[in-house]
Amino acid sequence: MKKLILVVAIALFGAVHAQSTGSFKLGAHVGLPVGDISSASNFLAGVDVSYLWPVAAEFNLGVTSGYSAWFPKGGGDTLGMIPIAAAGAYKFSPQFSLGVDLGYAFLFASGASDGGFYFQPKAAYHFGPSEVYVGYMGVSNNGYTSSAINLGYAYSFGK
Repeated sequence: MKKLILVVAIALFGAVHAQSTGSFKLGAHVGLPVGDISSASNFLAGVDVSYLWPVAAEFNLGVTSGYSAWFPKGGGDTLGMIPIAAAGAYKFSPQFSLGVDLGYAFLFASGASDGGFYFQPKAAYHFGPSEVYVGYMGVSNNGYTSSAINLGYAYSFGK
């Protein structure tokens, strides 16, 4: 699965990069854990980085990564996550867009590591080079999902 995601990411990068130059995004988010992890964590925070290229008039594709941490209730180990994903966004008006990130996330806690399918659908409000977004981020692994409802901010450098 990891090899397949890497091949898809490289192919996507090559195909999209040939189209034109894109934009680099840097952001941060906070979240409320929901689902399976909500009994162990009460807060999530993280940073995001992505690069998107325009492939159609209002549609961008690219790659994204970052770091997120689910902080435990009452002490204990923090669950860290590093996603490697493809990102897509459709801007249906000058101020609003819908997007999704899909890929693989590496999970780290107590010296152990694992991973799973990563997903994050989101809706964003754009103002100038900035955006504020609401999303549902999750990692699914062996029937267990670590997820959160997020509020984030991102700043775009470039186009």
